[in-house]
Amino acid sequence: MTVNGSDDVLLVHGGTPLEGEIRVRGAKNLVPKAMVAALLGSGPSRLRNVPDIRDVRVVRGLLQLHGVTVRPGEEPGELVMDPSHVESANVADIDAHAGSSRIPILFCGPLLHRLGHAFIPGLGGCDIGGRPIDFHFEVLRQFGAKIEKRADGQYLEAPQRLRGTKIQLPYPSVGATEQVLLTAVLAEGVTELSNAAVEPEIEDLICVLQKMGAIIAMDTDRTIRVTGVDRLDGYNHRALPDRLEAASWASAALATEGNIYVRGALQRSMMTFLNTYRKVGGAFEIDDEGIRFWHPGGQLKSIALETDVHPGFQTDWQQPLVVALTQATGLSIVHETVYESRLGFTSALNQMGAHIQLYRECLGGSNCRFGQRNFLHSAVVSGPTRLQGADLVIPDLRGGFSYLIAALAAQGTSRVHGIDLINRGYENFMEKLVELGAKVELPGKALG
Repeated sequence: MTVNGSDDVLLVHGGTPLEGEIRVRGAKNLVPKAMVAALLGSGPSRLRNVPDIRDVRVVRGLLQLHGVTVRPGEEPGELVMDPSHVESANVADIDAHAGSSRIPILFCGPLLHRLGHAFIPGLGGCDIGGRPIDFHFEVLRQFGAKIEKRADGQYLEAPQRLRGTKIQLPYPSVGATEQVLLTAVLAEGVTELSNAAVEPEIEDLICVLQKMGAIIAMDTDRTIRVTGVDRLDGYNHRALPDRLEAASWASAALATEGNIYVRGALQRSMMTFLNTYRKVGGAFEIDDEGIRFWHPGGQLKSIALETDVHPGFQTDWQQPLVVALTQATGLSIVHETVYESRLGFTSALNQMGAHIQLYRECLGGSNCRFGQRNFLHSAVVSGPTRLQGADLVIPDLRGGFSYLIAALAAQGTSRVHGIDLINRGYENFMEKLVELGAKVELPGKALG
């Protein structure tokens, strides 16, 4: 079954535990960036374990617009990308592809190296708080790029070879770290990046670049040093599995009192989540092929939770777990320190019967950068509460999957609008729901 724009409402008949097995493939937060890295190579690159999600299709289209040949490889989920004939793309075509993704900003460095210029239109992405792109452009200026703001976007030029530089991030931003890596590898001299993001997906991108011939050192103090080289080759790489999707299904098992084996899930990249899952009362079992998550019976426990950059509790784990916390006994405290507007999705949970109160203060172990800025970034979740089916409009990717979990855990039927957004980061999620026994249907179509 293929999900398209016309199938944008899902009927969810809740109250059935999710049970069975699903598979997660390569991480949404790595695969599109590894695809962009293929632009830097002098020969073809092979990327394996690629999920069929919208962000992958967006980047594939953008690569093809710039003359990169992209074709399926020999095994399922493999892409072969040949950048031998990189060329400029039509502005209107770039704009048509870029509206649904923020990935195009990462094309800047590779295109400046390959062509000497790049164009970036307005960017999309999930509305979960400020994600300014100005810093990306400032970084590129430090490398020596000239940037001209035009009515339809930003035009960038590199009159000379980009040069290594020293960069101090005000916050360990994943996107800014990726921008620096993709630009620094072919820049002249050494680039030193302080306060860098060190997420597993960043490490995997560094592995990709090292396979291509890059020289990149990671220090224990969030400092990354890149020694520029004159030439990079293609790579052959298997993407690390998506720990964020795996955690979403784990939370779904907990909220629906189910039992889900997530094939492909890795313990090492999920250790912080697994500790929290166990504190709430969830059970898991790890083997060489994946992780089984289940609700062991009895009451779930309330917790105090604070999101943070890696190795802290990831912000993308927070929203699905909050749905499970509505079923925990007592008061849970959630302090969101990464995206200031990420708790906005809880208003719909309250309409379903949850008791969640938002606060502007920093509730938790520490003060954060949002504490003095009037954002509702802390929550108190009182439970357990019985959720009831409702009409839900998906606000963003992780919030959208969280609404699905809430609808599956609720009594009665929910109409979930905007489900196409979930395709950005969850491969074949409708098929997986059916495989797990969920009672879902597209209006006028039976699934399963």
